[in-house]
Amino acid sequence: MIGVKAINHIGIAVRSLDEHRAFYEDTLGARFEAVEEVPDQKVRVGFFLVGDPAQEGGGAVRLELLEPTSTDSPVAKFIEKKGEGIHHIAYSVEGLDARLAELKAHGVRLIDEAPRDGAHHQRIAFLHPKASKGVLTELCEGPAGS
Repeated sequence: MIGVKAINHIGIAVRSLDEHRAFYEDTLGARFEAVEEVPDQKVRVGFFLVGDPAQEGGGAVRLELLEPTSTDSPVAKFIEKKGEGIHHIAYSVEGLDARLAELKAHGVRLIDEAPRDGAHHQRIAFLHPKASKGVLTELCEGPAGS
């Protein structure tokens, strides 16, 4: 069992962060946090927070808008094939290395057999969508002490 702690974020593939920013801020009322480039994944990521983190029950959800920086990036290929939209769901976990080893031992198909660096100074790994019934699933572990 993975033992997820919470939804970490929802990844949304977009052609242009700039073209989508007004919708998320002005229409939805999401709070823009920052843009970060993740060269390894060939994307620019725009972070938006929806809800109030102080709300009882953890009422905030982070949205990550993913803009490809190269035509050969996985996100560019996703947009080409499926169009803009929900790309993945990410979950927070503890002990990411152990979770991946356990999943591999149980025959779960992985994209990443070892964690890699992701946005927000997190370590990340993706499960293959075929392992999670068609949903690209990301596991995230924050920096030590987070």
